[in-house]
Amino acid sequence: MTLSQELHQSAIDNCAREPIQIPGSIQPQGFLLIIDEASMTVAQVSANVMTWLGLEPQALIGAGLADVFEDCEHLLERLAALHDDDQNPFHVGDVKFRSGSRAGQPVAMMAHRHDRVLIAEFEPSGDMTSAYGNVYPLMRTFISQMNEAESIDQLCQRSVAQVKRITGFGRVKAYRFDGEGNGLVNAELADADYPSYLGLSFPATDIPAQARALYVANRIRVIEDANYQASPLVPLHNPVTGAPLDLSFATLRSVSPVHLQYMRNMQTLASMSISIVVRGQLWGLISCHHALPRSVSFQTRTACELLGSVLSLQIETKEAQAKTQRVLSLRRQIVQMLAAMADLDSVIGGLRSMPDVLLAFVGATGAAVISESTLDVYGDTPDREQIKALTQWLSERDSHEVFQSDNVGRDIPQLPQLSQSVSGVLAMAISELHSNYIIWFRPEQTRVVNWAGKPEKSVDDSGTLSPRHSFALWQETVRGFSRPWDELDTEGVVELRAAVLGIVLRKAEEMAALAEELEKSNKELEAFSYSVSHDLRAPLRHIAGYAELLGDIEGSKLSDRGVRFLENIGESARFAGTLVDNLLSFSQMGRSAMRYSQVDLNAMVDAIRREMQPDYEGRNLTWSIPEPLPVVIADAAFLHLAMRNLLSNAIKYSRNESAALIEVGSYEEDGQVVLYIRDNGVGFDMQYAGKLFGVFQRLHRMEEFEGTGIGLASVRRIIERHDGTVWAHSEPGQGATFYVSLPKRSLTVSL
Repeated sequence: MTLSQELHQSAIDNCAREPIQIPGSIQPQGFLLIIDEASMTVAQVSANVMTWLGLEPQALIGAGLADVFEDCEHLLERLAALHDDDQNPFHVGDVKFRSGSRAGQPVAMMAHRHDRVLIAEFEPSGDMTSAYGNVYPLMRTFISQMNEAESIDQLCQRSVAQVKRITGFGRVKAYRFDGEGNGLVNAELADADYPSYLGLSFPATDIPAQARALYVANRIRVIEDANYQASPLVPLHNPVTGAPLDLSFATLRSVSPVHLQYMRNMQTLASMSISIVVRGQLWGLISCHHALPRSVSFQTRTACELLGSVLSLQIETKEAQAKTQRVLSLRRQIVQMLAAMADLDSVIGGLRSMPDVLLAFVGATGAAVISESTLDVYGDTPDREQIKALTQWLSERDSHEVFQSDNVGRDIPQLPQLSQSVSGVLAMAISELHSNYIIWFRPEQTRVVNWAGKPEKSVDDSGTLSPRHSFALWQETVRGFSRPWDELDTEGVVELRAAVLGIVLRKAEEMAALAEELEKSNKELEAFSYSVSHDLRAPLRHIAGYAELLGDIEGSKLSDRGVRFLENIGESARFAGTLVDNLLSFSQMGRSAMRYSQVDLNAMVDAIRREMQPDYEGRNLTWSIPEPLPVVIADAAFLHLAMRNLLSNAIKYSRNESAALIEVGSYEEDGQVVLYIRDNGVGFDMQYAGKLFGVFQRLHRMEEFEGTGIGLASVRRIIERHDGTVWAHSEPGQGATFYVSLPKRSLTVSL
């Protein structure tokens, strides 16, 4: 930052810190007495009492009210009736001073309690009856003509016309503040010789923060002459508090010299501002300008303040009605999306079924729904790589709050390419654990802002901020912004998120309950399988044994047909015995504890090959192990059984090949050790792969290849108990490859 820039910023900061509520002086169109109610004496006065009353300030300070005012008893009764919690000036009525140049003449008195004293302001007495007769009919007509169909801008225009009629100011305009504090003139009525500001914007810096706060506290402010000479307070500090007197609610409060210069630069010598306060916030202002000094009576100010209050309530009501309608629309769309999710039993599927509702929900032109495995896009969106990068950026924020931006180039500088396709982003997480998001997009909305003069201030040689001199139209083209997301967009998204998470949670609870029931059923089935298979082993062995004995002893007496029947009985009993043995082994796999150790797969495969050598002896079978197999952490007995089943199948299903080949290999992927057993046998059709690892599932006829249909189910159970997975790939006549994936474990952790 250059020196001139630093000086400019310092001047702006000083202006923003100016203590405008304690100026130490008042405007001279009236005078001030500060009353200490504890002693009912005058504690402080404005120096211009000499001009108004012909009395020296010191002649009044310390004087009792009975010595200052005629009919003091009646005045004290009226002061006692003031509400302690009402800080706005109250018209006490006309009073008469006992001495001075105005002795015995009526003077209008307004009073309010603030800063631990009673602040009394005085101005020339007016005709209250005449003012009532002139102002009341205008206000009654204004209120009675309000109708529900009138827009806010139309309402402001009618208010402006009414204020101009009441006050006679040369130009009256209304403007509303945007989210950044800039004011847009949305209504105006001006005499022919006044420049028009309708449709122009005034920068937020025209009204510093402390001035905005005063506009909320004190709803009306009048400056009768921008060239006035301020009248200081005597003494300067409030004698009760020992600090500068707070004049926040005083009508006569002196204003900032910077603002007075601002008025003169605008060729305005008199002004009045009426605050429009909606839900406790400064919504806008009705601003009155006059080229010459102009006085505004208390009665007129009161009427305008009342009009401002009525206008504020009307705007608040209209905005509340619009908000209610929008909320109803948002909730109707939420219900539509939730119904679709419920019908399809899927959050992603529900959103996928109604993209138009998803986009219209927040007025977006594009949206993306991101889950762990899918990325769906709707409407106009950035490309998928940019969306993935945005999702990563959102997940790294470590916050599940709704994120919104109407200028991603400014707010997400880490993703410069994103701003080339969109300017607005609204994102919400739909999972507490995973990077699952719904993201809405809005395009850039280039707009031209018509300013009332170039929105910048200069600094004079003394380092004091000087307001701009020109208020002629100055255009600025604003780029990089989308239409801003409003408060209801965010509230609607938060409500949708809560509903979606509720669905996900309920689904998770249902799945947990189902898993619990399934686990219970599996345990009961395992117990039943174990019991049945254990109890069947002995009878089946007896059948097989007695059939063999019967053949040996009585075989010569049986006919050929009888011998054949007896052989069938023996074969069936032996097959049933094998089936029961395998079923018993399968049921025990879920009941036995896992005992992890280091397992050398090379040694294991060699041992299994030797065990099974009788099954392939005499065949042309080649074993291929391209690279040494790794050492894994596993249950050696269980893994041996799984590998034996896989190698046995490879031997069995390749036996019809004139030159059989079985390959055993491994590789690492995503922290897993993957083993594979590949053969060049009969293979299978992949459309039936889902049945491959089920109990009693066979893809080939018993007459072609023997087996019980339990081997591969045992493999899957063993591998899953190791927290691994098993799958296969094949083509008929082209062999099959079975894959086993095991997590890489540390032996110490596993134990």
